[in-house]
Amino acid sequence: MRIAFKMRVKKGCETEYEKRHNPIWLELKQTLFSHGVQNYSIFLDEETNQLFAYAEIESWQKWQQIADSEVCKKWWDYMAPLMLCHEDKSPISINLKEVFHIDIG
Repeated sequence: MRIAFKMRVKKGCETEYEKRHNPIWLELKQTLFSHGVQNYSIFLDEETNQLFAYAEIESWQKWQQIADSEVCKKWWDYMAPLMLCHEDKSPISINLKEVFHIDIG
């Protein structure tokens, strides 16, 4: 299953946002993997500071369970100063509807 969503990084925090992801915490990477995430990419639109995220996941249910993990909550706390967030520090995100996909090869 492919999913995509957008978020926003605060102006002036773009470099720090990228730095905090490289490398990603090993515990977070393991949590993503154990919850069925096969690929996960985030792209920055430098004109708008919007982040476009794309992930290949095993199931929507497993993806949502990541939010309940201790490491995810720590990550949200760590990233909250850089992003637009909800009160629980989860990033404000908007799910995107897939309208086209093609497998070539």
